[in-house]
Amino acid sequence: MPVDPEGRVGPSPKSARGPKWRRSSRGFYVPASIERTVDQRILEASVVLPEHGGVTGWAGLRWMGGRWFDGLGAGMLERPVTLVTAGDDIRAQPGIAVSAERLDPTLITVVDGVRVTVPVRSADFEMRYAEELRTAVQVLDMAAFSDLVSLAEAWAYAMTHPGWTGIGMARAAIALADENSWSPQETLMRLLWILDARLPPPLCNRPLFDRDGRHIGTPDFIDEEAGVIGEYDGPVHLTGKRRARDLRREEVYRRHGLEYFTMVAADHATPGLVVDRMHSTRERAAFKAPSVRDWTLVPPAWWQPTHTVAQRRALSPDRRSKLLAHRAA
Repeated sequence: MPVDPEGRVGPSPKSARGPKWRRSSRGFYVPASIERTVDQRILEASVVLPEHGGVTGWAGLRWMGGRWFDGLGAGMLERPVTLVTAGDDIRAQPGIAVSAERLDPTLITVVDGVRVTVPVRSADFEMRYAEELRTAVQVLDMAAFSDLVSLAEAWAYAMTHPGWTGIGMARAAIALADENSWSPQETLMRLLWILDARLPPPLCNRPLFDRDGRHIGTPDFIDEEAGVIGEYDGPVHLTGKRRARDLRREEVYRRHGLEYFTMVAADHATPGLVVDRMHSTRERAAFKAPSVRDWTLVPPAWWQPTHTVAQRRALSPDRRSKLLAHRAA
């Protein structure tokens, strides 16, 4: 709220300068007791929007339910909230960036009182201005994870905006994206496999079954041709019961003739070693024909597939809570 000279519906000028209030943007204040969470940052930035504008980029995706958009960049530093203003004259300020790109008013929606650009527009903006291609792929993968944007929707939008800044990188990212990556780290592992190891694109988080239709497991990715599984193990995987469960799962995969490698956070510092690990694992792989494998990607009739945005969007709320609970863990 702005300063109120009488101190009735906002802080008085004197109170605004005191410890009980904090300035959220130029001319606006919030009680100092309000925690400055990522969602609060987005809300505070939205207050300065002009009449024809909206929150876009990572913040727009976050506000619409994008789980993996935490507003942090390199070094865990806060990224600014971007407002697209269609040329209206407002200035950037600490924590708030301003884009004056063309903005079709039909691409603005209101969610919980905040005007945001629709997800495909927010994702396209974030991909076009990403620091590098792999970051752009992460953006679309994680927008798809939350079922905000499908690859088809991203392609359609990108193809109708051929001259926009960064559109070439956005299109390259769409070509590398997958609708069933479950974390940014999984995406980076997949891109090491494709771009650095130069191996065929794997399938992400597809369930594997034995010949009797029993579910073996759902690896982070699988190279179906070779029979190679790749898993990204974050810190939660490295200790206690979770580690024991991971080891049992690895043994199950190996009993079914699958080769297996793991990537961990420390591997980001030595990507060449990860690439060597990928190649050596694939060289050991069986490359069995589908007819003689002890495993299959073909699900039994009772299995409900959920590896595309369209499949997940079609689920009822009850089915969604049951079938996708593992993705929230």
